[in-house]
Amino acid sequence: MNRETTNRIRFVLEDILPPILRDSGAFRWAAQRVWGDHISHLARFRERAPFLSAEEYADLYRNHPRVHEGTDNSAACIERILATIEGDSVCDIGCGTGALLSRIQSTHPHLSRLTGVDFVIDDASRLEGIEYVAAKVETLPFADGEFDTVICTHVIEHILEYRQAIAELRRIARKRLIIVVPREREYRYTFNPHFNFFPYTHSFLRAVHPVPPVHECEDIGRDIFYSEKPDALA
Repeated sequence: MNRETTNRIRFVLEDILPPILRDSGAFRWAAQRVWGDHISHLARFRERAPFLSAEEYADLYRNHPRVHEGTDNSAACIERILATIEGDSVCDIGCGTGALLSRIQSTHPHLSRLTGVDFVIDDASRLEGIEYVAAKVETLPFADGEFDTVICTHVIEHILEYRQAIAELRRIARKRLIIVVPREREYRYTFNPHFNFFPYTHSFLRAVHPVPPVHECEDIGRDIFYSEKPDALA
């Protein structure tokens, strides 16, 4: 299933179904017919978010079924990311399978350095010319301004300490920071292990405060595309 299909499904579930039904036991029962008991595990996961151990967090993500083949990004978001990259070095934080890194490599062959980071890199395709680093976004093992462009897609919604994560992304980005998150509402029963929900673009702008003068923030097919020049904050 691609991102465009799941976004159409999300439109029905989030914007058409009333909240009283969306949070009900009846919805959980129906969702379990498709998703099994994992729907209840996810609800408990969010409820216990402030008390989770690192092992519990990693275990849920290892067992969480992949919804999308290869990447969580839509084709429109990928094209926007590719067009916004600046400089000679790029780091993809939360690289997953490496699908976005592969697209970047093919469209920007001039890059001197291409790096993928994830807290579990077992699923990443080992492509020649791409280095992979296992690390958490809240504590990245890189120097200040080490990469010209830093990309982080479909990660911030998963991070409890998301402001710390955003600060780290800004710290290592020299020319451009790109972030993509789903535009979605929170409900008790969802199909993903998200902690943070941004139903509007201005909801996300509050999350990345202070916002530099040079930035973009827009809705691209139910995903929020955000881009900034970090040095504009200085």
